[in-house]
Amino acid sequence: MGLMGKLMTLLFGGGRNVVAQTAEVFRENAEAGALRRSEERGAALTQFGAEFGAGQTGWFDRMMDGVNRLPRPALALGTLGLFVAAMVDPVWFAARMKGIALVPEPLWWLLGVIVSFYFGARHQFKGQAYRRSIAQVAVSAPEIARSIEGLEAVESARPDLDDPAAQTTSKPAAGEANPALNAWREQER
Repeated sequence: MGLMGKLMTLLFGGGRNVVAQTAEVFRENAEAGALRRSEERGAALTQFGAEFGAGQTGWFDRMMDGVNRLPRPALALGTLGLFVAAMVDPVWFAARMKGIALVPEPLWWLLGVIVSFYFGARHQFKGQAYRRSIAQVAVSAPEIARSIEGLEAVESARPDLDDPAAQTTSKPAAGEANPALNAWREQER
């Protein structure tokens, strides 16, 4: 190799794109950046899905979940029961309400705290379960998108049956030999 060839190789490199490599020093390669972001999102979704994966619950967990479902209906039905009791036997109801009026105020505060913590904890638990289910859906979203794309490809390849032009009979392709189909086509003409 001559002196000029060595000089050009020294200045511009041997078989590489010096302009692109120099530009990447000042500006990110958009394609490589998009690939890195895609891999990062995929890794985050995988980690999120593993973190919030649904664990199997035992009989005790199912029983406690059933017990946790009781206070709200009990409070609602109990309140309705108080209204019915007030209409059926007002004297009995008034005696009970006089007894409730004797409950000291700190005890009412304690009851309020207990009920607030119960419903607050229940709300937080259900919110976490909801976010867990959203994470599971997000993890399966790429698979669902591929499935939908496949269905759309099949749909676009299928002729429009409402279009009269698509219903015209065509000659079978070479190598296609179906005597029953050919007879039916001839009969339809």
